[in-house]
Parts: sequence; structure tokens; C-alpha cells
Amino acid sequence: MIGGERFDGNWDTTLSCPTKGNTEGYTWQFASVIQNSNLRGEHGTAGQPGYLLIQGKIAEGGNAKLSATGIVQSRKYARGVLAHKGEDYNYEIKAQFQETAGSGTRNEGLGIVGRACTFEFVKHATSQAGEH
Repeated sequence: MIGGERFDGNWDTTLSCPTKGNTEGYTWQFASVIQNSNLRGEHGTAGQPGYLLIQGKIAEGGNAKLSATGIVQSRKYARGVLAHKGEDYNYEIKAQFQETAGSGTRNEGLGIVGRACTFEFVKHATSQAGEH
């Protein structure tokens, strides 16, 4: 696969979810790694409220369908009358990557429970040999 690893490296990820109705907005920043064109990013501590894992394969053209799984941190940030702290949730992210940047949007589902959260990805510059 020619150029298939062009996205590989360390990335900064920013997730922004706007306020919608009684649900407060928030922004999370966390690290992601792309290795062999597979992205993996984590926010928080696995198994704890506020945890989020995003992962998925990036196609050679930069298209990606990522999956997000997490644990509700607080009901005030989660949509839906049944969302309570500690409950699991998941959704899909449609993303597009270039060599040093990418963006994505959360699949809003039926629009009743979802909201238009966005993802921004920025690749770390690779350090040159000899830099400390």
C-alpha cells in the first residue's frame, strides 16, 4: 500500500460539543496516535466516568469512519432523559484526514438525542534528528 502510513504519528484531538437545550456544552483535548493508518485516542481513565475512546481505520484517501465509546461523566453533559453518570454510550464519527490535519463530525442519530459535536485533529511536527 503506497503512502498508506502517511497519517501515522502523534495527533492532538479536540472534541467540542455545543450546548443543546438543557445539556451543557464542553470541549475536551486529548492525545491520539495513528499507527499503520489506525487511529486510537483516549480521554480520561478507562472504566471511569468521563472516559472516551475513539478508534478506527483511515483509508488511503483520508476518509475515516471512527467509533466512539465512553462513559457518561455527568447528566448535565449527556443528552437524553435516561443518561446517568456511569452509563455507557457510543456513536460514530465521520472524519477526513490530510497529512497534518483532520476534522470530523459526530453522527447525530435521530437528532432527538444527538448533537452536532465536532472533532479537530492536528498532527505533531516530527522532530529532526539531533533535536532534544
